[in-house]
Amino acid sequence: MIVKPRIRSFVCLTAHPEGCKKNVQNQIEYTKKLGLVKDAPKNVLIIGSSMGYGLASRITSIYGGEANTVGVSFDKEPAEDKTGSSGYYNNKALETFSKGMGLHYKNFNADAFSPDVKTEVVDYVKKHLGNIDLLVYSVASPKRIVGDVTYNSYLKTIGKPFSTKTLDFGTGEIKDVTVSPATEEEIASTIKVMGGEDWQLWVEALLKANAISKNFKTVNYSYVGPDYIAPIYRDGTIGQAKKHMEETVKIINRLLENLEGKACVAVCKALITQASVAIPAVGVYTAVLYKVMKSMGLHEGCIEQINRLFRERLFEKDDSPVIRIDDLELREDVQKKVMEIFEKINTENYKTLADAVGVSKDFMKIFGFEIDGIDYEKEQDIS
Repeated sequence: MIVKPRIRSFVCLTAHPEGCKKNVQNQIEYTKKLGLVKDAPKNVLIIGSSMGYGLASRITSIYGGEANTVGVSFDKEPAEDKTGSSGYYNNKALETFSKGMGLHYKNFNADAFSPDVKTEVVDYVKKHLGNIDLLVYSVASPKRIVGDVTYNSYLKTIGKPFSTKTLDFGTGEIKDVTVSPATEEEIASTIKVMGGEDWQLWVEALLKANAISKNFKTVNYSYVGPDYIAPIYRDGTIGQAKKHMEETVKIINRLLENLEGKACVAVCKALITQASVAIPAVGVYTAVLYKVMKSMGLHEGCIEQINRLFRERLFEKDDSPVIRIDDLELREDVQKKVMEIFEKINTENYKTLADAVGVSKDFMKIFGFEIDGIDYEKEQDIS
């Protein structure tokens, strides 16, 4: 079938197999040009491995560290007349590209929150790899099922409403929106989904199976952002979950003391991801940020951020529980320019004042569209 994008507000309902494959290939080529990572881990488990920072972490582990990798992600498989998710095609492409390298590569298309999945994956790791040197946790989910209870994550403020601008990626319009405050139950539910509890459970499962190497490291990804989007992010429900994640670092580090292991959170820059585009203010802010950082030669995407993290920060002798790779984004000169634009941007001047083309392309690239070198009129095998 010929695959075209079908966009509904903040999501594309289709994915292009060849486009996804090319997107993965481009990230591989970027990583290969940088050479090997010093002191790179050799056995890596990535939870949330098929998109965004998780996918970039797996690519960097394989092509920057020649690592054996096991990935867990929950992706929609194709049906007779419907494409699979972009994560499904990303995993398929990376497996194809990595064949012949002599490395172990395994995907689990499963719910990472499930205790049974943890048991299955850890048993597999123990049987085929023995120990894990690095655990990457990169999960952004709208819900989590624990027993008979379903917990949902909420994009809400805490305490009082917040009025801001939001970007509709389907129409390119900038609209005013007011975000209502969350209830205590909604805050707790968001923390249950997006906090550090499941990350800790994965570490505990590996420890119980004696499947963690000495000097083991584990990293989770977070975001902070500037003060003027804090009400909806850092000080909102998602921010509370991120703070819980950072507190979880202390617990995990106590668990790892005897192995001289380390847990940390890497705070990344604002990017267009499938999770971030739904957050009011963040889409508009990111479009302006792209414009400013590109004009200053400072812009980085997922693969650039993760390569910098792996090559310069993650494996250094550093006891800090938080690694800031959002340092370029939060530079004073960058933020001054971004704030000046953010205050006056609207639908009419958006294409001039912000990087409308860049963020649109990044959004479409998530689903394999608008990628150079792909014939989008060509029939696709969606299997």
